[in-house]
Amino acid sequence: MKNFVPFLLLVALVGTSCKSVKNIFDAKTPHEKYSKKLDKKDIDETPAGREWIAVSKRALDDAQSIELPYRQIGYFHPDKPRALGLKFKANFGERITFTLDKKASASFVIFADLYKQKNNNEHLLSADTASNQFSFDVNETGTYFLRLQPQLYHKGEYKLSVAVGPSLGFPVSGTRASVGSFWGANRDGGKRLHEGIDIFAPKLTPLVAAADGVVTGVKEGGLGGKVVWIRVNGKNTSLYYAHLHKQMVREGQQVKQGETIGLVGNTGNAIHTASHLHFGVYTSDGPVNPLPFVNQSIKTAPAVPAKNLAGYLKLIKTQKTQDGISVAANTPLLPLAVNGKGYLAELPNGNIIQTPFTSVKVLSQLIRQPVQSRVIASNK
Repeated sequence: MKNFVPFLLLVALVGTSCKSVKNIFDAKTPHEKYSKKLDKKDIDETPAGREWIAVSKRALDDAQSIELPYRQIGYFHPDKPRALGLKFKANFGERITFTLDKKASASFVIFADLYKQKNNNEHLLSADTASNQFSFDVNETGTYFLRLQPQLYHKGEYKLSVAVGPSLGFPVSGTRASVGSFWGANRDGGKRLHEGIDIFAPKLTPLVAAADGVVTGVKEGGLGGKVVWIRVNGKNTSLYYAHLHKQMVREGQQVKQGETIGLVGNTGNAIHTASHLHFGVYTSDGPVNPLPFVNQSIKTAPAVPAKNLAGYLKLIKTQKTQDGISVAANTPLLPLAVNGKGYLAELPNGNIIQTPFTSVKVLSQLIRQPVQSRVIASNK
């Protein structure tokens, strides 16, 4: 899989407001703009165009559940309009990074659109031609959809990978810091719960701003001892640093990510414990688990086995879809993608099924295209 080169996608952050996203794309996504250009008329005035729009909507309804981190190799066949939807869960504070590449020989465009699952599936981001990689900061724990759809009657192979990392920098400098107490742990004999994480490090280790922001509090006293509050620029998020040995910023000061704001200590109710930073993340709704915001582990999926996606498959035993619908043995399948667990394949009715490698057989010859599909293609 070496002949892959970067192709289209946007660079944007979900942390931006809906208004700013609309300004970036002038209220018209690349997907929508393409639909207007096709055949120099509205795409819904042609039978193939209406089908292209229909499958784009159906891809969200029939989105296949995946677990992050994730990786797949996909192939779009040119015989009829197709789209593939992927559904995944993400946690507030994580940064999800998508990388989408295609083969150097492939001359087609894939439109990528990201949605948040709500009553009408809130549209968040759309593909652009700026980069092969884009990231978004998750500002609400929940379910998200990524839809991939190629231009009409174009074929080609691509690679998709989805990595999970933190949306903030780590608040303690050096290599000797480690998280030793987590969100929700019992405190004071169970009278209260831990509203943050404790990051243990040698006394006087520098503490740094985890994001660009403004210092909104430099205080001393109570459980936290010497504390610093930072309001993150452009987000409804405040960072809380407690038990400092020394504070090195003042209220109203603008700080940059990585700038030293104080030193690790054990002031407040940590006077009899090892030196550490109590780190918290707060929104207008109260404290949230800070670990996804600063977890230094970048999770990436393993490599995907090489499989031929240009042919056809058939089930060798009855299998159920993710909606619980049984699919009989010997049903032909069109492979759309392969991941670490098996195939994402299209059923004869156009729905998608995920099937393990051991549940299918590769056919020795292709199933012929339906006549209707060939006629539509010839009328383009």
